[in-house]
Amino acid sequence: MEFELFVCDTFTQERFKGNPAAVVPLTDWLSDDMMLKIAQENNLSETAFIKQIAIDHHEIRWFSPICEIEFCGHATLASAFTLFHFFNAGERIVFETRFVGPIEVEKDRAGRILMDFPHQMPSATEAPVALLEGLSIPPLHVMKNPQAYFVFYDNEQDVLDLKTKSDFLTQLAPYDVVATAPSKDYDFVSRYFWPANGGDEDPVTGSIHSGLAPYWSEKLGKDHMIAYQASKRGGTLYCHVSPEKATIGGDAVLYSRGKFYI
Repeated sequence: MEFELFVCDTFTQERFKGNPAAVVPLTDWLSDDMMLKIAQENNLSETAFIKQIAIDHHEIRWFSPICEIEFCGHATLASAFTLFHFFNAGERIVFETRFVGPIEVEKDRAGRILMDFPHQMPSATEAPVALLEGLSIPPLHVMKNPQAYFVFYDNEQDVLDLKTKSDFLTQLAPYDVVATAPSKDYDFVSRYFWPANGGDEDPVTGSIHSGLAPYWSEKLGKDHMIAYQASKRGGTLYCHVSPEKATIGGDAVLYSRGKFYI
């Protein structure tokens, strides 16, 4: 069987920056085992599989090389970019997901892709010992949402300097860890660590901004914010928070288009 494969760099306008994701359009679902094997072969943080339901209405599933992921922003951005540019999608797409409900996506006038995510505001929690042992810098305070532990610092240099011990953070499964602080050049910065579900550090994580954006919106008193995920590749996210949703926007560029065979 022959399948198309698109690889896009997301939350960036430059190739080799942002977070790369693979996109595989399907006419019928493959087995979970086969989709995981394809994701392992691609060896990117996520591979998105999309299946059309109707015009501009698709189902989407995401796989890391380790497991199926419940919620992935950058591979959703890559999927929307692929549909907009190579499959004649209209100005608005709806993705049906298994875990977080429908995700509506649209292009703005500048061509930036905007994704409407559910609010996933974190709440206060006690810090597990494994979390504190896994961080080189003690956080000011800790919160948690359904996806990750949030560790907060009062300056971005702490986030940039932070080192982690994956053997401790893996013990937090199924939760990942996001470190964040206010920023001089942006509204806030973050880094994301997910050794239990994908890798030591994710380059840019769209989904976690469904929790970061509402938090910083409340903290900073702003509805519109620009965020930067400070990994080695780095990526910029444009955030808007309303009472109903967190809209996360970003750019993408095509890296490759090809075929694979199973």
